[in-house]
Amino acid sequence: MQKITPCLWFDDKAEEAATFYVSVFKSAKLGHITRYGEAGAKVSGRPKGSVMTVTFEIEGQEFVALNGGPLFKFSEAISFMVKCHSQAEIDEMWSKLSEGGEEGPCGWLKDKYGLSWQIVVPVWNEMLRDKDSEKSERVMAAILQMSKPDIEQIDRAYAGQ
Repeated sequence: MQKITPCLWFDDKAEEAATFYVSVFKSAKLGHITRYGEAGAKVSGRPKGSVMTVTFEIEGQEFVALNGGPLFKFSEAISFMVKCHSQAEIDEMWSKLSEGGEEGPCGWLKDKYGLSWQIVVPVWNEMLRDKDSEKSERVMAAILQMSKPDIEQIDRAYAGQ
């Protein structure tokens, strides 16, 4: 059993969002749906019988999506990093997650529900920590100039080309 599970607060799109996230990732599945009963509906202001929570799993990570009403919104203060190992994987994740949302700088995007994601390549962390500060500065400068990550462009910057 997973000890920590992120709970994502939606106004009323928890089931739709969970279904969307499961469709984006190859290793993902929907879990249980819980509905508001009399007591929960009274406290939350949500209709009795409407979806309260949806559990889902992506790449072995469990999540809960909650229909909690319009009180809270997502912000960039919390984001999920998607580690990609090829340009094809970057392109696929970027296309799916940004559709209907908004693209940001440096591999960041917001999906159509307002949740922030970072599309990254793990080896870039090693490049940014390189003892040769000129290499790491070139990599950072290249990353700062792009929206969707471009592996070839970062590799060229690292090599000094």
